[in-house]
Amino acid sequence: MGPAPGSQRLFPSGAKYAEALQHTQLCFRHPELKGAQPELTGLGLPRPISGAFASVFSLTSPTSGRRYAVKCFTRHVPDQERRYEAISSRLALLDQAELSQPWNLGFEYLPDAITVEAKRYPVLKMEWAEAVTLSSWLDDNHADRAAVDRLANRFEELTRDLAGHQIAHGDLQHGNLLVASDGTLRLVDYDGMYVPALAGLGGTERGHRNYQSPLRGNDDFGADLDRFSTWVIFLSLKAIASEPALWSRLHEPSGEFLLLAEDDFTSPAGSARLQTLLTHPDRMVSGLADQVRTLAAQPLDMLPPLTPAVPRQRPAATVITDTTAHRGTAAPGAGGLPGWMTGHVTSAASPPRTGPSAAPPDRFEIRRPLDVAVAVAWPLMLAVTVLAFFVGLSTAPFGPAAPVLAAAAFSVLGRARRPERVRARAVLSELTAERDQFDDPVKAEDKLRKDRAKLEAAETKRTADHPRAQSKLIASHQAELQQIEKRRIRERRGLDKKIAGLSEERDKALRTALAARQSAYVRNRLGRRLIAQNPPHGIGPKLAARLAAAGVRTAADFTGYRTVNNAHYNSVGAVLVLSNGRHIDVQGIGEGKAKALDFWRRQLVAAAEADQPTALTAQERLPIDRDITARSARLTTELRSVDVAAEASRTKARQALNDGQARLARENTEAGERARRQRQEFSRRAVTLQQDGARHAALSAAAETAEAHRRRLSLLRYLRFLYTGR
Repeated sequence: MGPAPGSQRLFPSGAKYAEALQHTQLCFRHPELKGAQPELTGLGLPRPISGAFASVFSLTSPTSGRRYAVKCFTRHVPDQERRYEAISSRLALLDQAELSQPWNLGFEYLPDAITVEAKRYPVLKMEWAEAVTLSSWLDDNHADRAAVDRLANRFEELTRDLAGHQIAHGDLQHGNLLVASDGTLRLVDYDGMYVPALAGLGGTERGHRNYQSPLRGNDDFGADLDRFSTWVIFLSLKAIASEPALWSRLHEPSGEFLLLAEDDFTSPAGSARLQTLLTHPDRMVSGLADQVRTLAAQPLDMLPPLTPAVPRQRPAATVITDTTAHRGTAAPGAGGLPGWMTGHVTSAASPPRTGPSAAPPDRFEIRRPLDVAVAVAWPLMLAVTVLAFFVGLSTAPFGPAAPVLAAAAFSVLGRARRPERVRARAVLSELTAERDQFDDPVKAEDKLRKDRAKLEAAETKRTADHPRAQSKLIASHQAELQQIEKRRIRERRGLDKKIAGLSEERDKALRTALAARQSAYVRNRLGRRLIAQNPPHGIGPKLAARLAAAGVRTAADFTGYRTVNNAHYNSVGAVLVLSNGRHIDVQGIGEGKAKALDFWRRQLVAAAEADQPTALTAQERLPIDRDITARSARLTTELRSVDVAAEASRTKARQALNDGQARLARENTEAGERARRQRQEFSRRAVTLQQDGARHAALSAAAETAEAHRRRLSLLRYLRFLYTGR
């Protein structure tokens, strides 16, 4: 039972198939495959040729003795049976007599043909081609320039066969192109082939990456699938035919490509292999390389075919001819286009305009009255000259030769008015004028080469500058992020320090408030102890009155005393130190009484301090705690603001990086697109130059012919015509 519609069927591995093929009598039903002998490895196991979708085994039929390539599928292929039926039907309609070579191999799709682990699977039975892969053939024959060139031409003919029948192989590459012993090509592996009956289906593969356009997608499927790979293969063959050493220089042993690989198409500016071909002295090779470079940047539906999709016909005889089709070079002096450009450019083979006639005349024809007059004038003038000589007219102007000169001038006039001369001059003038409309081919080609070199140098620089600009942008972004983080850390550190210091500030504020309360308590106690009511020892009422008059009434009004020298009495006195810091000298207060007052005060201070409060009340602590809490909240808010501001700066920096990267990518894409358009323009200019060069050469040759015709209408020939009619 087959898989459900739309589901993907699971297939055995190549190893499972090889195991089953050890018993072909059991695993096959088909009469030609049942009991077939597989090609074996050194270990006696069936030898597989593994691919992306299948393993291929060589089997020799026991009934017919024919050798077949049997493809056993290892992966699901959408609409597999339908595809192979359509391909088989289309190839069966091909008339072998109309093909350039027997490149198509007969095959048969056999559903449920092989049993593996009790399940049946389809196989593809194809004729075995006695041939070698293209890369193997080049390993052995690349030094034979003529053979490689013939193979390039046969490959060109094969692509014309495919294009003419709207067929695309889908995976043209060195492993699927086989070279037979007679030098003709065979195509194998039809898994991805396109035929008109499959229009509308998607592709099943992208083809070998070293032969496909970078713009080819998985779903691309149509008659133009092979166009890029045909140019790549044709370029490689023509380049090797021109210089066999390129095979050793550009090809890698066992490499999965001929001369160019995937990275040469995706990054042409940095490709050493492509640059080697672009600068090759053979103009065909460099031209083909430039074409491949241009096509690598174009969509598949814009790629031109390698050759026209119709059989090539030789052009009618014209001034410009193409006598070297398939050889790729124009015949010397012919001014023709290379065969590889046929079908891709407007033909330059139209003959130059040459006035009323296709070619100017080179002989005089019917005599006219003026010619008769000239013919009569010559004998007459000669007679006059002889007579003048004998009569002695040698002293006249020009002497006796005057009549002859007059006859010669009359002859020149007659010849100049001949229609043959008029037509010859007109043809020569027209050809010269038309030729002069074209730029000098050598100078134009040199300018194109310089323009191309300038573009490629700019592209090489741009390709190198782009990653540097990206790196510079990223480095600038990283530096900015570092500055943002440093600033965030610095600001957070300052705020964290302030927050950590709030506890100490609270303690300090509480201590300060307690000290202020204690000081106020002591001052209050001292202020209630009047000196007059409780005088210290030795202080009487009079002295207390003097102290009160000086402003010292209580213990709070002074803080101590200071001794002073009494110079008048040569003794030591004392002054009291008020609470405001002033000093007063009270009559009767000497050093002894000052000491008594100070001792009395210190006793009162000690007593007050013993009773002073040792802690603040909750009400007294409340404003301090509120202030600290408010400051902590503000600092915490500032701390969060620092993180928010840093994140905003990082977001802005990331946006600037993204914008910068997008700008660089856009500029790079736009520059690449401009370069692609310039390369296309250069390719168009190259084609135009070839056409113009061919036209210029043809016109130059035609002008030389016209000049030769004009020279043949000389005065002597004119005189001969006058008397002989020839």
